[in-house]
Amino acid sequence: MPRLPHRARGNPSRPHHQSRPTAAAPTRRRPARSFAAGTLGAVLTIAGTSLVLAAPASAGNATGQVTGYQGLCLDDRGAVTTNLNPVQVYSCNGTSAQQWSVDSTGDTLQVFGKCLDVKSAGTANGTLVDLYDCNGTGAQKWVPQSNGELLNPNSGKCLDDTGYGGSGTQVQIWSCTGTANQQWTLPSGGSTGGGGLNTSVAPGGNFDLSLWELQEPTGSPGSPTTILPSQLEGANGYQDSYFYTDSNDGAMTFWDPENGVTTPNSNYSRSELREMDSSGAAANWFAAGTTNTLSATLKVTQVPDHVCVGQIHLGSGGSTKPLLELFSYANGDIKMAIEQTPAGGNEVLYKVGNVPVGTQWSYVIGLSGSTISLSLNGGAAQTWTASSTFNGYGMYFKAGDYDQSSGSDASVGAKVGFYALAIHHG
Repeated sequence: MPRLPHRARGNPSRPHHQSRPTAAAPTRRRPARSFAAGTLGAVLTIAGTSLVLAAPASAGNATGQVTGYQGLCLDDRGAVTTNLNPVQVYSCNGTSAQQWSVDSTGDTLQVFGKCLDVKSAGTANGTLVDLYDCNGTGAQKWVPQSNGELLNPNSGKCLDDTGYGGSGTQVQIWSCTGTANQQWTLPSGGSTGGGGLNTSVAPGGNFDLSLWELQEPTGSPGSPTTILPSQLEGANGYQDSYFYTDSNDGAMTFWDPENGVTTPNSNYSRSELREMDSSGAAANWFAAGTTNTLSATLKVTQVPDHVCVGQIHLGSGGSTKPLLELFSYANGDIKMAIEQTPAGGNEVLYKVGNVPVGTQWSYVIGLSGSTISLSLNGGAAQTWTASSTFNGYGMYFKAGDYDQSSGSDASVGAKVGFYALAIHHG
């Protein structure tokens, strides 16, 4: 993305804001991949020169959450309305501090009647973004791009989550790269749901499924149907009655009846994604010396007893067991099950929270070395130490709907909708 010419703010009544020094750019890290992207666009004219930035879409004016990397929401820190209050990414919680109004005419994003604003009209990489009285200056212009970026024409830079700070990190501007931490979904009208997801496309049109393989509760006994990443990708990608886009809110929805086909090593069926690598092979990473996270925003809408919505599973090493499973129960309890040895059958259950069925929530599961971590709804991480018996085992993530009950009724089962899904290794 070429850097566009600088245009200074034209509001001399704000010297206290203009005189603030631009924050120094932090050390840049390579961003991870994202699993949701925006679809809006515009044509921009600067200094008499028309630049075709992206094909325009009918965004209109709308209010709702703006979601980005790792499923986090753009958030007015502390719901404070004073000028210069930091704008951050934070776990989506439906509060007023995350209800942004899109003004497609003025290219602004507003919350509490104030505008998303580049601090001191800065143009350097790493300049922080805050909240300020709306004034029509270039520091408050944000032009949506077709790849999900939000371009600030005044600086020629894009709205950017650092990609490694996590919930509570103040956003900044950075040279546009098209990477996951610069992709945002906006609230909009028409065919999009409340989280900016398009209700008229397959899940692959809202989520990057290039690193996931789907297992469904169909096929022959012991050999469930699997759908490759290449089949899942794109707006016209694979979907059926077990894996589809919800027509009301765009959620990537998994349905798993109790009488579905199972794997040879389980009594329970599943509609679930399995992590793959960029070559199309089964992912098999090692936790030593790395940080690995699986983050999601989801809603369990139906569950007979309990359902697994996230896993770290063992890969190479000779075991067919998971290291851990995150369960959601019919009574709302959220429990983390951690195996004590690769042999399995000796898991310990930890109650970590309670979220009523039908309520949206988020999680971040992490494994760094032998440290297991879990954060719910942006809260402080709970940690455990994995047994040394897992040393040397490869790992991979799973996410979706792995119902933990069996029966003969095809109408009984679990249903889970995902609004954001991301993995990170670094």
